[in-house]
Amino acid sequence: MSDEQAEGHCRHPADEVHSGVARRDKPDLLQRLNRVEGQVRGIRRMIEEDRYCPEVLTQIAAVRAALDRVGLLLLEDHTRGCIVDTVQAGNADEAMTELMGILRKFLP
Repeated sequence: MSDEQAEGHCRHPADEVHSGVARRDKPDLLQRLNRVEGQVRGIRRMIEEDRYCPEVLTQIAAVRAALDRVGLLLLEDHTRGCIVDTVQAGNADEAMTELMGILRKFLP
């Protein structure tokens, strides 16, 4: 097991060991998600206060952009770690199938 895997980095499902985000990335991702949570609460308040629709829509766009950034960071981490490991283990087709499945879900 590599040092990165020992730190809690995701592992390929074939290993039957499932772990999440690399520990080194977790604080940044959680901080970003906390900000998104605050933005969503702010949007709720804006709607309760009958704020001007374009202002609300601007905030919704900001939340989407923030979530997309979190998703891209996770995608990059997964690609650089798990996908590369799977390819190096000789399972390139499996890695590409997984990556394309993720991209289909993530991209509009």
